[in-house]
Amino acid sequence: MKVVADHKIPFLKGVLEPFSNVIYLPGNEITREHLKDADGLLTRTRTQCNEKLLAGTNVKFIASATIGFDHIDTAWCEKNGVLWTNAPGCNAGSVYQYVASVLVNLSKKHGFNFSDRSLGVIGIGNVGRKIVKLGEWLGMRVLLNDPPRARKEGPCGYVSLEGIIRECDIITCHVPLNIEGEDKTFHLINEDILRKLHPDTILINSSRGEVIDNKALKTIIKEKRIAAAVLDVWENEPNVDKELVEMLDIGTPHIAGYSADGKANGTSMVIQSLSKFFNLPLTRWFAEDVPLPDKTELTIDCKEKTPQEVLAQAILFTYNVMDDDRRLRSSVDTFEQQRGNYPLRREFHAYDITLVNSHSNIQKILTGLGFKVNLL
Repeated sequence: MKVVADHKIPFLKGVLEPFSNVIYLPGNEITREHLKDADGLLTRTRTQCNEKLLAGTNVKFIASATIGFDHIDTAWCEKNGVLWTNAPGCNAGSVYQYVASVLVNLSKKHGFNFSDRSLGVIGIGNVGRKIVKLGEWLGMRVLLNDPPRARKEGPCGYVSLEGIIRECDIITCHVPLNIEGEDKTFHLINEDILRKLHPDTILINSSRGEVIDNKALKTIIKEKRIAAAVLDVWENEPNVDKELVEMLDIGTPHIAGYSADGKANGTSMVIQSLSKFFNLPLTRWFAEDVPLPDKTELTIDCKEKTPQEVLAQAILFTYNVMDDDRRLRSSVDTFEQQRGNYPLRREFHAYDITLVNSHSNIQKILTGLGFKVNLL
Protein backbone atom coordinates (compact mmCIF):
# COMPACT_ATOMS: atom_id res chain seq x y z
CA MET A 1 0.00 0.00 0.00
CA LYS A 2 1.18 3.54 -0.71
CA VAL A 3 0.15 6.69 1.17
CA VAL A 4 1.10 10.26 0.29
CA ALA A 5 1.11 12.63 3.26
CA ASP A 6 1.64 16.32 3.89
CA HIS A 7 5.06 16.47 5.52
CA LYS A 8 3.83 18.99 8.12
CA ILE A 9 1.26 16.66 9.71
CA PRO A 10 2.75 16.26 13.21
CA PHE A 11 3.35 13.01 15.09
CA LEU A 12 2.84 11.03 11.86
CA LYS A 13 6.27 9.86 10.79
CA GLY A 14 6.94 6.23 11.64
CA VAL A 15 3.33 5.37 12.47
CA LEU A 16 2.20 3.94 9.12
CA GLU A 17 5.57 2.70 7.89
CA PRO A 18 5.12 -0.88 9.21
CA PHE A 19 2.03 -1.21 6.99
CA SER A 20 2.56 1.15 4.07
CA ASN A 21 5.04 2.95 1.86
CA VAL A 22 4.63 6.58 2.98
CA ILE A 23 5.76 9.52 0.84
CA TYR A 24 6.02 12.86 2.66
CA LEU A 25 5.70 16.04 0.60
CA PRO A 26 4.88 19.74 1.11
CA GLY A 27 1.11 20.04 0.87
CA ASN A 28 1.11 22.58 -1.94
CA GLU A 29 3.58 20.52 -4.00
CA ILE A 30 1.61 17.26 -4.16
CA THR A 31 0.79 16.48 -7.81
CA ARG A 32 -1.19 13.91 -9.76
CA GLU A 33 2.08 12.19 -10.64
CA HIS A 34 2.73 11.56 -6.94
CA LEU A 35 -0.74 10.06 -6.55
CA LYS A 36 -0.94 7.82 -9.64
CA ASP A 37 -0.18 4.67 -7.67
CA ALA A 38 -1.17 5.95 -4.21
CA ASP A 39 -4.00 4.33 -2.26
CA GLY A 40 -4.46 7.07 0.32
CA LEU A 41 -3.80 10.79 0.77
CA LEU A 42 -3.34 12.53 4.13
CA THR A 43 -3.62 16.30 3.83
CA ARG A 44 -3.92 19.65 5.47
CA THR A 45 -5.60 22.70 3.93
CA ARG A 46 -2.87 23.53 1.42
CA THR A 47 -3.62 20.56 -0.89
CA GLN A 48 -6.51 21.23 -3.26
CA CYS A 49 -8.12 17.81 -3.59
CA ASN A 50 -10.07 18.15 -6.80
CA GLU A 51 -10.45 16.57 -10.22
CA LYS A 52 -7.25 18.19 -11.48
CA LEU A 53 -5.25 16.47 -8.74
CA LEU A 54 -7.13 13.18 -8.40
CA ALA A 55 -8.47 12.16 -11.83
CA GLY A 56 -6.63 9.13 -13.19
CA THR A 57 -5.01 8.29 -9.85
CA ASN A 58 -5.46 5.24 -7.66
CA VAL A 59 -6.48 7.25 -4.59
CA LYS A 60 -9.43 5.68 -2.78
CA PHE A 61 -9.27 7.55 0.51
CA ILE A 62 -8.50 11.14 1.58
CA ALA A 63 -8.21 12.31 5.18
CA SER A 64 -7.56 15.89 6.20
CA ALA A 65 -6.05 16.50 9.63
CA THR A 66 -8.11 19.70 9.90
CA ILE A 67 -11.64 20.65 10.84
CA GLY A 68 -12.13 22.49 7.55
CA PHE A 69 -12.64 20.60 4.30
CA ASP A 70 -13.29 23.34 1.74
CA HIS A 71 -9.99 22.27 0.08
CA ILE A 72 -11.67 18.97 -0.83
CA ASP A 73 -14.06 18.80 -3.80
CA THR A 74 -16.43 16.55 -1.89
CA ALA A 75 -18.95 16.27 -4.73
CA TRP A 76 -16.28 15.05 -7.16
CA CYS A 77 -14.92 12.60 -4.60
CA GLU A 78 -18.33 11.15 -3.84
CA LYS A 79 -19.18 10.89 -7.53
CA ASN A 80 -15.91 9.08 -8.26
CA GLY A 81 -15.86 6.69 -5.33
CA VAL A 82 -13.20 8.44 -3.25
CA LEU A 83 -14.03 8.35 0.45
CA TRP A 84 -13.01 11.54 2.26
CA THR A 85 -12.94 12.52 5.89
CA ASN A 86 -11.76 15.39 8.04
CA ALA A 87 -11.07 15.87 11.76
CA PRO A 88 -14.10 17.74 13.15
CA GLY A 89 -13.47 19.35 16.51
CA CYS A 90 -9.83 18.33 16.67
CA ASN A 91 -8.61 21.85 17.43
CA ALA A 92 -11.66 23.21 19.26
CA GLY A 93 -9.72 23.44 22.53
CA SER A 94 -6.93 25.31 20.80
CA VAL A 95 -9.26 27.92 19.29
CA TYR A 96 -10.94 28.20 22.69
CA GLN A 97 -7.56 29.05 24.23
CA TYR A 98 -6.79 31.48 21.38
CA VAL A 99 -10.05 33.39 21.83
CA ALA A 100 -9.53 33.47 25.61
CA SER A 101 -6.11 35.06 25.13
CA VAL A 102 -7.58 37.54 22.62
CA LEU A 103 -10.32 38.55 25.05
CA VAL A 104 -7.85 39.03 27.89
CA ASN A 105 -5.58 41.22 25.78
CA LEU A 106 -8.47 43.28 24.42
CA SER A 107 -9.92 43.77 27.91
CA LYS A 108 -6.57 45.16 29.05
CA LYS A 109 -6.15 47.42 26.03
CA HIS A 110 -9.72 48.74 25.92
CA GLY A 111 -10.34 48.68 29.67
CA PHE A 112 -13.50 46.61 29.99
CA ASN A 113 -14.77 43.99 32.40
CA PHE A 114 -16.00 40.73 30.95
CA SER A 115 -19.18 40.93 33.02
CA ASP A 116 -20.09 44.20 31.28
CA ARG A 117 -19.81 42.81 27.76
CA SER A 118 -22.02 40.67 25.52
CA LEU A 119 -20.45 38.06 23.24
CA GLY A 120 -22.04 37.06 19.94
CA VAL A 121 -20.95 33.64 18.66
CA ILE A 122 -21.64 33.03 14.97
CA GLY A 123 -21.54 29.30 14.24
CA ILE A 124 -22.28 26.82 17.03
CA GLY A 125 -20.34 23.74 15.96
CA ASN A 126 -17.57 21.98 17.84
CA VAL A 127 -15.59 25.20 18.23
CA GLY A 128 -18.53 27.57 18.67
CA ARG A 129 -19.97 25.52 21.52
CA LYS A 130 -16.71 25.82 23.42
CA ILE A 131 -16.58 29.57 22.81
CA VAL A 132 -20.09 29.85 24.23
CA LYS A 133 -18.88 28.08 27.39
CA LEU A 134 -15.81 30.33 27.49
CA GLY A 135 -17.96 33.45 27.42
CA GLU A 136 -20.21 32.07 30.13
CA TRP A 137 -17.29 31.15 32.40
CA LEU A 138 -15.87 34.64 31.93
CA GLY A 139 -19.19 36.10 33.04
CA MET A 140 -20.25 37.52 29.70
CA ARG A 141 -23.76 37.63 28.27
CA VAL A 142 -23.61 35.22 25.32
CA LEU A 143 -25.85 35.18 22.24
CA LEU A 144 -25.83 32.37 19.66
CA ASN A 145 -26.32 32.56 15.88
CA ASP A 146 -26.52 29.44 13.71
CA PRO A 147 -29.32 29.38 11.10
CA PRO A 148 -28.89 25.68 10.16
CA ARG A 149 -29.11 24.61 13.80
CA ALA A 150 -32.01 26.96 14.43
CA ARG A 151 -33.95 25.37 11.55
CA LYS A 152 -33.18 21.88 12.82
CA GLU A 153 -33.61 22.45 16.55
CA GLY A 154 -36.06 25.33 16.59
CA PRO A 155 -35.38 29.03 17.03
CA CYS A 156 -35.37 29.02 20.83
CA GLY A 157 -31.89 29.88 22.06
CA TYR A 158 -30.72 31.39 18.78
CA VAL A 159 -30.81 34.93 17.44
CA SER A 160 -30.52 36.30 13.93
CA LEU A 161 -27.35 37.86 12.55
CA GLU A 162 -29.12 41.19 12.85
CA GLY A 163 -29.74 40.41 16.52
CA ILE A 164 -26.06 39.69 17.06
CA ILE A 165 -25.16 43.00 15.40
CA ARG A 166 -27.69 44.89 17.46
CA GLU A 167 -27.02 43.30 20.85
CA CYS A 168 -23.35 42.29 21.04
CA ASP A 169 -20.21 44.23 21.93
CA ILE A 170 -17.91 41.43 20.76
CA ILE A 171 -18.64 39.21 17.74
CA THR A 172 -16.63 36.09 16.93
CA CYS A 173 -16.99 33.91 13.82
CA HIS A 174 -16.75 30.09 13.90
CA VAL A 175 -18.44 28.98 10.67
CA PRO A 176 -17.34 26.76 7.78
CA LEU A 177 -16.77 28.35 4.38
CA ASN A 178 -19.84 27.86 2.19
CA ILE A 179 -19.46 29.57 -1.18
CA GLU A 180 -23.12 29.45 -2.10
CA GLY A 181 -26.53 28.20 -1.02
CA GLU A 182 -28.97 29.02 1.75
CA ASP A 183 -26.21 29.00 4.35
CA LYS A 184 -23.61 30.85 2.30
CA THR A 185 -20.82 32.19 4.52
CA PHE A 186 -18.58 33.67 1.83
CA HIS A 187 -18.48 37.37 2.78
CA LEU A 188 -21.08 36.70 5.46
CA ILE A 189 -19.65 39.80 7.11
CA ASN A 190 -19.79 42.16 4.13
CA GLU A 191 -19.70 45.94 3.90
CA ASP A 192 -23.42 46.23 4.54
CA ILE A 193 -23.13 44.21 7.75
CA LEU A 194 -19.97 46.02 8.82
CA ARG A 195 -21.69 49.39 8.46
CA LYS A 196 -24.44 48.24 10.81
CA LEU A 197 -22.01 47.49 13.65
CA HIS A 198 -21.88 49.80 16.64
CA PRO A 199 -18.71 51.93 16.69
CA ASP A 200 -17.60 50.19 19.90
CA THR A 201 -17.92 46.67 18.44
CA ILE A 202 -14.99 44.24 18.48
CA LEU A 203 -14.91 41.71 15.60
CA ILE A 204 -12.94 38.44 15.72
CA ASN A 205 -12.50 35.88 12.93
CA SER A 206 -10.69 32.58 13.39
CA SER A 207 -12.84 30.50 11.03
CA ARG A 208 -12.11 31.12 7.34
CA GLY A 209 -10.62 34.24 5.80
CA GLU A 210 -13.33 34.66 3.19
CA VAL A 211 -16.07 34.88 5.82
CA ILE A 212 -15.22 38.58 6.22
CA ASP A 213 -14.81 40.88 3.23
CA ASN A 214 -11.27 42.04 3.99
CA LYS A 215 -11.43 45.03 1.63
CA ALA A 216 -14.63 46.26 3.26
CA LEU A 217 -13.12 45.70 6.72
CA LYS A 218 -10.23 47.99 5.81
CA THR A 219 -12.67 50.70 4.80
CA ILE A 220 -14.63 50.37 8.04
CA ILE A 221 -11.47 50.52 10.16
CA LYS A 222 -10.22 53.58 8.26
CA GLU A 223 -13.54 55.29 8.90
CA LYS A 224 -13.26 54.38 12.61
CA ARG A 225 -16.65 52.67 12.52
CA ILE A 226 -15.43 49.74 14.64
CA ALA A 227 -13.52 49.62 17.94
CA ALA A 228 -11.20 46.74 17.11
CA ALA A 229 -10.73 43.81 14.73
CA VAL A 230 -8.84 40.56 15.21
CA LEU A 231 -7.99 38.21 12.34
CA ASP A 232 -6.33 34.82 12.42
CA VAL A 233 -7.57 33.94 8.94
CA TRP A 234 -7.35 35.99 5.77
CA GLU A 235 -8.48 36.27 2.21
CA ASN A 236 -5.80 35.18 -0.29
CA GLU A 237 -3.67 33.28 2.24
CA PRO A 238 -0.71 33.15 2.44
CA ASN A 239 -0.53 36.45 0.51
CA VAL A 240 -2.19 38.53 3.18
CA ASP A 241 -2.87 42.25 2.98
CA LYS A 242 0.03 43.95 4.78
CA GLU A 243 -1.89 47.19 5.19
CA LEU A 244 -4.74 45.33 6.87
CA VAL A 245 -2.32 43.61 9.25
CA GLU A 246 -1.16 47.00 10.50
CA MET A 247 -4.73 48.21 10.98
CA LEU A 248 -5.79 45.37 13.30
CA ASP A 249 -5.62 45.19 17.07
CA ILE A 250 -4.42 41.59 16.74
CA GLY A 251 -3.33 39.68 13.63
CA THR A 252 -2.00 36.13 13.54
CA PRO A 253 -0.98 33.68 10.77
CA HIS A 254 -3.86 31.16 10.85
CA ILE A 255 -2.63 29.46 14.02
CA ALA A 256 -5.64 29.64 16.35
CA GLY A 257 -6.00 25.86 16.11
CA TYR A 258 -2.27 25.13 16.26
CA SER A 259 -1.85 23.88 19.82
CA ALA A 260 0.11 20.65 20.14
CA ASP A 261 -3.05 19.08 21.54
CA GLY A 262 -5.09 20.10 18.50
CA LYS A 263 -2.43 18.76 16.15
CA ALA A 264 -2.24 15.47 18.06
CA ASN A 265 -6.03 15.14 17.91
CA GLY A 266 -6.11 15.82 14.15
CA THR A 267 -3.38 13.32 13.35
CA SER A 268 -4.97 10.69 15.58
CA MET A 269 -8.32 11.10 13.86
CA VAL A 270 -6.92 10.70 10.34
CA ILE A 271 -4.83 7.66 11.33
CA GLN A 272 -7.88 6.02 12.89
CA SER A 273 -10.04 6.80 9.85
CA LEU A 274 -7.44 5.51 7.40
CA SER A 275 -6.97 2.37 9.50
CA LYS A 276 -10.69 1.62 9.48
CA PHE A 277 -10.83 2.06 5.72
CA PHE A 278 -7.79 -0.09 4.94
CA ASN A 279 -8.27 -2.50 7.84
CA LEU A 280 -5.04 -1.61 9.63
CA PRO A 281 -4.48 -2.37 13.34
CA LEU A 282 -4.37 1.33 14.29
CA THR A 283 -8.05 2.11 14.77
CA ARG A 284 -7.40 3.17 18.39
CA TRP A 285 -4.05 4.83 17.83
CA PHE A 286 -3.49 8.16 19.53
CA ALA A 287 -0.47 10.45 19.45
CA GLU A 288 1.57 9.93 22.60
CA ASP A 289 4.38 11.88 24.22
CA VAL A 290 2.98 15.27 23.26
CA PRO A 291 5.72 17.57 24.58
CA LEU A 292 5.19 19.93 27.49
CA PRO A 293 6.49 23.49 27.84
CA ASP A 294 9.23 24.17 30.37
CA LYS A 295 6.80 25.65 32.90
CA THR A 296 3.39 24.13 33.55
CA GLU A 297 2.84 25.21 37.17
CA LEU A 298 1.79 28.66 38.34
CA THR A 299 1.01 30.02 41.79
CA ILE A 300 -1.27 33.05 41.96
CA ASP A 301 -1.77 35.12 45.10
CA CYS A 302 -5.35 36.33 44.72
CA LYS A 303 -5.04 38.94 47.45
CA GLU A 304 -5.62 42.41 46.03
CA LYS A 305 -6.48 40.91 42.61
CA THR A 306 -9.91 40.94 41.01
CA PRO A 307 -11.27 37.64 39.67
CA GLN A 308 -10.70 38.94 36.14
CA GLU A 309 -7.05 39.70 36.94
CA VAL A 310 -6.58 36.16 38.26
CA LEU A 311 -8.18 34.68 35.15
CA ALA A 312 -6.05 36.86 32.90
CA GLN A 313 -2.84 35.82 34.65
CA ALA A 314 -3.69 32.13 34.33
CA ILE A 315 -4.74 32.36 30.68
CA LEU A 316 -1.70 34.38 29.57
CA PHE A 317 0.62 32.02 31.43
CA THR A 318 -0.42 29.30 29.01
CA TYR A 319 -0.48 31.42 25.86
CA ASN A 320 -0.19 35.10 24.95
CA VAL A 321 -1.57 35.73 21.47
CA MET A 322 0.46 38.95 21.25
CA ASP A 323 3.62 36.87 20.69
CA ASP A 324 2.08 35.57 17.46
CA ASP A 325 0.88 39.05 16.57
CA ARG A 326 4.40 40.46 16.92
CA ARG A 327 5.89 37.72 14.77
CA LEU A 328 3.41 38.34 11.96
CA ARG A 329 3.82 42.12 12.01
CA SER A 330 7.57 41.84 11.90
CA SER A 331 7.57 39.46 8.92
CA VAL A 332 4.30 39.19 6.99
CA ASP A 333 6.08 37.53 4.06
CA THR A 334 6.97 34.50 6.21
CA PHE A 335 3.29 33.68 6.89
CA GLU A 336 3.66 30.04 5.82
CA GLN A 337 6.97 29.54 7.61
CA GLN A 338 5.44 30.86 10.82
CA ARG A 339 2.69 28.28 10.52
CA GLY A 340 5.07 25.48 9.61
CA ASN A 341 7.46 26.25 12.48
CA TYR A 342 4.92 27.20 15.09
CA PRO A 343 6.19 27.17 18.71
CA LEU A 344 4.97 24.57 21.19
CA ARG A 345 1.62 25.49 22.71
CA ARG A 346 -0.35 23.35 25.14
CA GLU A 347 -3.95 23.89 26.19
CA PHE A 348 -5.30 24.73 29.63
CA HIS A 349 -5.57 21.12 30.82
CA ALA A 350 -1.76 20.79 30.71
CA TYR A 351 -1.34 23.41 33.45
CA ASP A 352 -1.56 23.33 37.25
CA ILE A 353 -2.69 26.54 38.93
CA THR A 354 -2.24 26.96 42.69
CA LEU A 355 -4.35 29.70 44.26
CA VAL A 356 -3.30 31.49 47.44
CA ASN A 357 -5.88 33.59 49.28
CA SER A 358 -8.52 32.46 46.82
CA HIS A 359 -11.75 34.40 46.86
CA SER A 360 -15.12 34.41 45.19
CA ASN A 361 -15.68 31.40 42.91
CA ILE A 362 -12.41 31.77 41.03
CA GLN A 363 -11.43 28.12 41.62
CA LYS A 364 -14.68 26.96 40.04
CA ILE A 365 -14.19 29.24 37.04
CA LEU A 366 -10.59 28.14 36.41
CA THR A 367 -11.61 24.50 36.73
CA GLY A 368 -14.47 25.14 34.34
CA LEU A 369 -12.05 26.67 31.85
CA GLY A 370 -10.04 23.44 31.96
CA PHE A 371 -7.18 24.11 34.37
CA LYS A 372 -6.07 21.78 37.14
CA VAL A 373 -6.50 23.90 40.28
CA ASN A 374 -5.13 23.58 43.82
CA LEU A 375 -5.68 25.78 46.88
CA LEU A 376 -3.18 26.91 49.48
